[in-house]
Parts: sequence; structure tokens; C-alpha cells
Amino acid sequence: MRVTETLEPVATLTSPSGKTILDFGQNLVGRLRITVSGQAGEEVVLRHAEILQDGELCTGPLRTAKATDTYVLRGGGAEAWEPRFTFHGFRYAEVTGPVSGAVALVCHSDMERTGWFSCSDPLVERLHENAVWGMRGNFLDVPTDCPQRDERLGWTGDLQVFAPTASFLYDSSGFLNSWLADLAAEQEPDGAVPSVIPSVVHAPVAAAWGDAAVIVPWTLYQRYGDLGVLEAQFSSMCAWVDHVESLAGEDLLWNSGFQYGDWLDPTAPPGRPEAAKTYPEIVATAYFARSADLVARTALLLGRTGEAERYEALATRIRRAFRDEYITPSGRLLSDSQTAYGLALRFGLLPGGEQRRHAAGRLADLLRGSGYRIATGFVGTPLVCDALAESGFLDSAYRLLLQKECPSWLYPVVQGATTIWERWDSLLPDGRVNPSGMTSFNHYAFGAVADWLHRTVAGLAPAEPGYRRLRITPRPGGGLTHASARLRTPYGLAACSWTLNGERLTVEATVPPNTSAEVNLPDGTEQTVGSGTHRWNVPFSDLTADLPPLTLDSTLGEVADRPGALKLLTDAIVARMPEIAEFIGTGLGSAPQGTRIRDALKLIPGAEPILHDVETAFAELGRGGG
Repeated sequence: MRVTETLEPVATLTSPSGKTILDFGQNLVGRLRITVSGQAGEEVVLRHAEILQDGELCTGPLRTAKATDTYVLRGGGAEAWEPRFTFHGFRYAEVTGPVSGAVALVCHSDMERTGWFSCSDPLVERLHENAVWGMRGNFLDVPTDCPQRDERLGWTGDLQVFAPTASFLYDSSGFLNSWLADLAAEQEPDGAVPSVIPSVVHAPVAAAWGDAAVIVPWTLYQRYGDLGVLEAQFSSMCAWVDHVESLAGEDLLWNSGFQYGDWLDPTAPPGRPEAAKTYPEIVATAYFARSADLVARTALLLGRTGEAERYEALATRIRRAFRDEYITPSGRLLSDSQTAYGLALRFGLLPGGEQRRHAAGRLADLLRGSGYRIATGFVGTPLVCDALAESGFLDSAYRLLLQKECPSWLYPVVQGATTIWERWDSLLPDGRVNPSGMTSFNHYAFGAVADWLHRTVAGLAPAEPGYRRLRITPRPGGGLTHASARLRTPYGLAACSWTLNGERLTVEATVPPNTSAEVNLPDGTEQTVGSGTHRWNVPFSDLTADLPPLTLDSTLGEVADRPGALKLLTDAIVARMPEIAEFIGTGLGSAPQGTRIRDALKLIPGAEPILHDVETAFAELGRGGG
């Protein structure tokens, strides 16, 4: 671990109580270096926090952590000092004593930056930068959940979902290989994986968290091409799947015991982050199937034919059990949630094409019904955009990505976030800190979407482990006019960028020496190219550009698909009936998406004024005034 950057304060503030507070403009992890001058025995006190509330340092989210450094002056002239055996998570520092200067020293494990992303939307760029800073702040010797409060633990589930993003942003192979060795060493004799590595606290064994034993090694192999990580971790991987098999029993459904589930689903009660909309047994059994499948693939790569056959047969049986218990013949899931469909679609749990189409359509309907607000926790968040985009609902994925209202990825950005938050609403819309007692402003899990930005928005992905073969598949959308990603692969720099100019799409790709790339462009162009720089200019059609105007005969689905229209509808209803403001979103979201607006509103007593207001608002939107 070392100092990687030095930040000057961007502002010096005076709090209502008269305290001096330094604002460094960025939520960071590290410590202060101060310059002081005074009498021997004088004290300097430095207090740290991520956020202000009512103009004062907000230390409630730190819980019992003091986040305070004290220095006693020796006297006799100017002195420079920094603490040596601690770090803090902070943007703001309250300074008391004769301090003449202070800088923030950014600290994290010494990893080389390898991946970059940019696009035409500054909010999306800031989201990506927040994920970068979240990783920097939590990769300190071990991958922690948060760097500031009385926790700072290596939660396995957080890393499991973030590992693909981490492997792109930084060369984290050595860092994560070391952590996996710790995981294997901490693993119980029966194969159980502690939910925290190193295992310094008691935490229940659970799906998605314990599955880090299988999924993280597989991710590292895919991103770095090193078969050695699979060889080193194979026994640990098998032991975990065998342990889950013993818990699931003969029916192969892991439906007993505690689960973290889709942790911090925004619909979960503040004090029950595990009480998500998606049933925990669906999460657990889906991950059981996923891990069994990955162990089978790993065994095949390692030439262990017997184990490959055993675990593939097990994975097949788990998928069958999952389908029989949780999926209707048409493709509807028992948990009618974004995460449930994301799991089923991404983990290959829907065998038939018609089932997959129905499930993907239902996922898109759920998005429309929510006004394109995210409804996933740690488990579903890395899956939902891929599940949509791969199923023909790319526009829905972009609508979800670009949503600014809470809960969404861009809501924290609009609120001024400079790192990824633990909760979608760590800062409430009224500007108050979430009072749940578990609120971090630097928690990288929800930043796992950055992997989708790299692979789908910019279009740069591995087609073979270690990027020996690239996949160039940019998918423009959401009104973006350009995007790019660059990655230092083991073979050299790889890059993909695209620019939209009217109805023409220009794509440029850099393929490193001794590699090749599979190219698939939105117009249907498909080819394989070798190393070098390549350029394509192809036609591009935005199917959302010429949509008909909205009227009272438009459907709820059509309104949800038009940016800003659903808010106009709900605002018009609430303006006339403020007493139903709390319930209006749920009511519209649960209604069939094919319902005409006119018919939906006529269910409200005295609907005529609302009909008029909605019609007027739609007309204004059509004229560009929305």
C-alpha cells in the first residue's frame, strides 16, 4: 500500500459552530499531511467524514469509529506530520489547532491502472469515475466493503460482483490471487466459505458471497488468461460446490438457512437489507447452478475429465430443479422481480427460446412499470443491463442506466457523489443522510455496472481468456454520441471507440500484436480482423427518433418508454390528488402496460380535470417543452 496521489483542498469552510472544515472535493481514502507551527505541547486534532449535514461534519455513518488523529507539537518552528499507521475515508476534514497547511494523501494497494472509459454524457463519465475511486478506496491490502466506519471488512459478495470491473480498471491479478489464497486458507473443512475474508468476524455462510470461491477465480482466468489461478483454486472451488450440494439436499434447491439474498434491494426495509423482493432461495439456487457449471468448465480446462462430467451433470440437475420449482412453462418466475429475471437470463436457467423471450419481455415490462428505476440489490445490479441488452431490449438498458431519479445509478451523481454509495439512497432526496445505521458513501458494489459500460456501451470485451482474441461489439444508444474504452491487455493496448454523426456510425478499434478480434456492428457487419488499427463507417438508425406523439389513447408502456412522460403523468395526478402521492408509482407500475391512459385515469373518481391536465402536458412534451 502506498500514497498514489496528493490532493489540495478545494475550499476552506467555516461551520455554523465555528469549526474550520477542509473540503477536498473528492471522497477519498488515505490521511492528511499537515504543516503546523506553535508552542510545544499544543495539540492539533483532525476529524474526518465523508459528508456534511447542516454545515457540520457528519460522523453518524462512522458508527463507533472515531476517525480522529491528534498531534502534539514539539515546538521550535515549522513542523510537518502525517499519521503512519492508519487511514480514513473522507472528503471533509475538521481541523483544530495551529495548522498552516494540509493536503490529503490518497492511499491504496500499489496496482497499475489498465482500463479507461469515456463517453458523451458527463454524468455517465462521473459514474464511471466514481467506480474507479470506489475501487481505489477499498483495495487496501484486502478488498474491503467500506473504508471509513467501524467495519472495513473483506466481504466476499461485494468483490464477487465487482471483480470483472476491477480486472479492467487496474491490474488486480496479483492482489486478488493473494486474497483467493486467503479465502482457501480460511475455508472450513466441510467447504463452507466465510462471508468475510480474512475471517475476523462471524458472518453467516451464504450464496453469492460464498460463490466468490468459484466466480472470482473464473473471472481472473477470463480477464488475464492465467490457467494457474484455476489450478491453485480448484480444490477450493469444488469444496464450495460440494458444501452447497450437502445443504441443498436431494431436491437440489438451496431453500434453508439465512441468506443475504439480493442485499440492499431498494424495496427492502431500512433495517432489513436482506429482505429483498427476490426470494432468497431463488438467488441461492441460481448461484448453485452457476458455480457448478463453472467448476465443470474449470475441470475440463484442467484436463480433469471425471470431475468435469460430474459437475456438469450436477449443474444440469440443478437447472432442471430450478426450472421445475421457480419457472412457469411460459417463462414467468416465482419472484416477479428484476433480479430474478436477470439471474435466470444470465445464468442460463431458461432452456427454451420462447421461455427466454417471455422472461426478457417481462423484465422489460417491470422496468417500464417502475419508470425505469433500478430495483436490484448487490446480486441483480451486475446482471440486469446485460439481460436486457442480450434479449433485444437495449433501449430499456440505456433508459435504466440514464435514469436520474432515485433509485438509480445517476441519482447519486446528480446529488454530488464522487464515489459509489452503499445504498441507492445513502443521501435521501431531501438532502438528509439515510438514518438506517448502515450508510456508507464509498462502497463499490453498485459500481459493477462499469463492466457493462466497457463491454457493451464502448464495445470492448474478451472473446478468449486474457484478450488473446477480442470482441468488438459497440452498441450505441441512449442519445450518446460517442464512447470509448481502452485496456492494457497482456498483449498490449486494445481500444474501441465510436462516434455517431447523423445516421452514420464510425467505429475505430486497436487490436494488439499477436491477437485478433471478432467484430459485430449494429448494422450487421461481422468480420474477424488481425492486429493493427481498423476503422468502419456504417449506417445507423435510431429507432426511437420518430415516435408518434403521446395522447390519452397511448398505453402506459408507451408513456413509460418516452423520457419524461411518466413523470408528467404522475405529477398531473398528484397535483389534483396529493393524498395519493405515496402510492401513485406503485399503482401505475402494477397496471398492465397495454392499458390506455384514458382507461387508467377513468378509474380515478373525478378524473376529467386530470385527463385535461395530462393531455395538455403530453401536447407540451410533443412540442419540445417537456
